[in-house]
Amino acid sequence: MRAVVERAPQAEALAASWIEHIRPFAVQIYLLRRRIATIAVAVLALSLFVHVMFGDNGMIVYKKKRDEYELLRKQLIQVQQENERYTQRIQGLKSDQTAIEKEAREQLGYAKPGEYVYVPPGPGNPAPPANHSARK
Repeated sequence: MRAVVERAPQAEALAASWIEHIRPFAVQIYLLRRRIATIAVAVLALSLFVHVMFGDNGMIVYKKKRDEYELLRKQLIQVQQENERYTQRIQGLKSDQTAIEKEAREQLGYAKPGEYVYVPPGPGNPAPPANHSARK
């Protein structure tokens, strides 16, 4: 205990010298406290802005997700409308004799007496060969 008491004046002198070295820096910080606070608030605001705009759930991601939602909603409406058309066609084929006849004629290429069936050329129906006669 006595050694600690003997070293107390040295510790006080060391602390005083440190305080004298640090004092000008502390005074400068005290005088610039408003600027430092303003800069700190600006950095904080900027970092929050960057996070809100570009973060994992930021505005950019939100806009992409909203556009994707609208696209999927439109696709859903189209699929529902197509489904409704197919449902009506199925009901027509189950009950309407005219619809059954029309479907059979289209798929099988049947024609009523006096009708002509036009079959457009395509991958399954090649075009007839052209007449390549020589001219004089």
